[in-house]
Amino acid sequence: MVRYELSDEHEAFRKVVREFAEAEIAPHASDWDRRHHFPVGTVRKMGDLGLFGLPFPEEYGGAGGDFTSLCVAIEEIGRVDQSMGITLEAGVGLGINPIATFGSKEQKQRWLPDLVTGKALAAFGLTEPDAGSDAGATKTKATLDGDEWVINGTKAFITNSGTPITSLITVTARTGPEEISSIIVPAGSPGLTVEPPYEKMGWRASDTHGLVFDDCRVPAGNLVGERGHGFQEFLATLDDGRIGVAALSLGLAQACLEASVDYAKSRVAFGAPIGRNQGIAFQCADLEVMVDASRLLTYRAAALKDAGRPIKQAAAVAKLYASEAAVTATRIAAQIHGGAGFIEEGPIARYYRDAKILEIGEGTSEIQRLVISRGLGLPVA
Repeated sequence: MVRYELSDEHEAFRKVVREFAEAEIAPHASDWDRRHHFPVGTVRKMGDLGLFGLPFPEEYGGAGGDFTSLCVAIEEIGRVDQSMGITLEAGVGLGINPIATFGSKEQKQRWLPDLVTGKALAAFGLTEPDAGSDAGATKTKATLDGDEWVINGTKAFITNSGTPITSLITVTARTGPEEISSIIVPAGSPGLTVEPPYEKMGWRASDTHGLVFDDCRVPAGNLVGERGHGFQEFLATLDDGRIGVAALSLGLAQACLEASVDYAKSRVAFGAPIGRNQGIAFQCADLEVMVDASRLLTYRAAALKDAGRPIKQAAAVAKLYASEAAVTATRIAAQIHGGAGFIEEGPIARYYRDAKILEIGEGTSEIQRLVISRGLGLPVA
């Protein structure tokens, strides 16, 4: 039987990450968001704390820890700043994980030491302008020319792909008529163009770019895993990532709960704190239920991952519920705060803007429902 309550060690680790997040990130989050600023120095401090190396082997500089610890870290960073939360989640789940899981020994030795210590970041180039949820519609092509892959195509919405410390992008590409493979493209490779950063509604301090590959040449040895196995590899990568996004969503819902309860206690209207009114108190109660359920679903999925059990269904359930709960939580928090929740002086407006992408990234809510339906044995197309 898999147990998924957090251990004393996990809770002690949570305290360490929370203290770091509140000291190093929270005071600056609104300013970074306003300026669309990616704080390289803070990301490196996250690396110094060991956050990027949590679930990876010590031989490459990682902590040799479990996946649950990573979720605790993502939750706590996401509680104060979703932009830094997704930087960590994507840096580990999409950046490091494909190489750590499917890469050769030589690839691991070359890339992992800097990645797991936060000295460098990696990205995962999957989404394209015409291939998002339908990832099998990938049009980017990679042709083997002697001892090099020649890559042509475009990618869209790629997190951590253009930072000053980005070292590589693992790109999915068609290497044959009926096959998709994953290939490492080092940052700065000839033929790789990183487009200007997107102007986003939320996650404004996170780094996100489109990519263009124009006869981009990389060594044949940069193939990750087996040729033609890229589709299966990125599906497995996304299963892990969905648990990470659930943890990120949980952190945001927790932040909304704490802010709403504090405001309901301190805001006075008609001679009494507004939390005295059932209309407000019941909304806070609903937030507590959503946070508690999100936490249980997220850490159940993480525990299954740590136990080596199948996670596809649990990951989809956790991601679906927690992301939709986070979006609802920001709406409730904004309503409780009234006008104060609508202005940018406080964090609620930022929470509201950040939330929506949680229902989209690493598999939309519709895709999660599709995965869950298939897991139930339904004849879903």
